[in-house]
Amino acid sequence: MPQEPLTGLVHSCETFGAADGPGVRFIVFLHGCCFRCRYCHNPDTWASEAAEKLPADAILARALRYRAYWGEKGGITVSGGEPMLQARFVAELFAQCRELGVDTCIDTCAGVFSRSDKDILRLLDLTDTVLLDIKHIDPERHRELTGGELEPVLDCARYLHETGKRVWLRHVLVPGWTDGQDELRKLAEFVRPLDNIERVDVLPYHAFGVDKWRRLGLAYPLEGVEPPTEASLAAARQILARP
Repeated sequence: MPQEPLTGLVHSCETFGAADGPGVRFIVFLHGCCFRCRYCHNPDTWASEAAEKLPADAILARALRYRAYWGEKGGITVSGGEPMLQARFVAELFAQCRELGVDTCIDTCAGVFSRSDKDILRLLDLTDTVLLDIKHIDPERHRELTGGELEPVLDCARYLHETGKRVWLRHVLVPGWTDGQDELRKLAEFVRPLDNIERVDVLPYHAFGVDKWRRLGLAYPLEGVEPPTEASLAAARQILARP
């Protein structure tokens, strides 16, 4: 009997993403996440009951309709949720992308990274750019903020450096949580030796996902927290700026 095609649990797709990797991107949002971030703007991707099951070639065919708009740098980004939770499926998609010369990115928090997971390592090998989100540099505060452990995230950053993978580092600036000067300097110290990091993006916290929390019947944990000021963003960007 013919083998059933490998399918992924897909939440949705965005056809013209401009902030999730080089150039214009076709973005695939997957279901499932290992973290429960207090400021998550996609809590509807945590569960998988409403997921659409799609094989890699179907997603690729859908994406290629927009290839003319990608330019020289654009391509496909897989986000979530957490792509590493479906590493085998995303690796299959990216293997097909590589055959066609399509640029690939994953947007990951790396909370399930393991050097012993062959599917994750294959996925990273097939990925052109990793958008790596380090939520907090202090292990205890990271656990409070995300519900997950920090060490797999940092080890993923080290592994990507060892393998020379291009990385865009992301850090969401949340007032009262991730904007402390000492913590930002500690993050900068960790990042400084990693010369594979092409850029560091400090992203302002926003509450655009609050309505999703409410529709899901969830209490939003950061109710009342305002976005960071331009001055605090500028200060954080200066601390984390690449040399």
